[in-house]
Amino acid sequence: MTAGQAGQFLGRTVIVTGAAHGFGRAIAHAFAWEGAVVWACDVNAAGLGETARLAQHDGLTVQTRVVDVGDQAAVQAFVDEVTTGSGRLDVLVNNAGGVLGQVGRPLEEISPADWSAIFRVNVDGAFFFAQAAAPTMKRQGRGRIVNISSGAGLGVSLTGIQAYASAKAAQIGLTRQLAHELGQFGITVNNVAPGFVLSNPTTERQWESYGPDGQQKLLDGIALKRLGTPDDIAQAVLFFASDKAGWISGQVLSVDGGR
Repeated sequence: MTAGQAGQFLGRTVIVTGAAHGFGRAIAHAFAWEGAVVWACDVNAAGLGETARLAQHDGLTVQTRVVDVGDQAAVQAFVDEVTTGSGRLDVLVNNAGGVLGQVGRPLEEISPADWSAIFRVNVDGAFFFAQAAAPTMKRQGRGRIVNISSGAGLGVSLTGIQAYASAKAAQIGLTRQLAHELGQFGITVNNVAPGFVLSNPTTERQWESYGPDGQQKLLDGIALKRLGTPDDIAQAVLFFASDKAGWISGQVLSVDGGR
């Protein structure tokens, strides 16, 4: 028996956004290992190619498409392609997001474009994908939507980026609202809020910027005394997407090692 032939998501169709690296790549691979038909998207074509190549190396298949999650028409076209091919959509993971290369600056220096760009990828994208996925999930009478926020959405951003903390808080609010709207159709909507994880070049630069003393201070504030991994986040997503979480909706799960 090869990878993916007997998993808990065998034959189910899954979309994972922001899958070119880090959390998204780990989540896409985790679903593929569990037998799902995985469609992964990102704006980073090279990273998507690596996600697909690594899956293939493990005997798995991940279909990839370049999609800007902030482009509603592109999102709808991608979801239409997925649902036309399979006739179904079981799980949507809204992972795309991030700080887009921005760094913490005083409030007065933030331009409207900088503010809007972070909301576009972290909030608008989750809304557009949920909007596009809902009709198919409603027809099925079942679906799982899992949004990936951040500890910044529950408190403050370690980066000091005002738009990022605000956007992740807004995404958590969207999660709760959609859970109440879609629950009557058998669709759950939940949220995973990761703590500090070395998952991409941005977080690696952030970690390096703290220096030895700052790194130790961050670790001292974590109950388990270690940083998280992308697989830690992927496993939380699998739980929310599983049959075991059928009566859980509108919830935020902090996966942060204990803060």
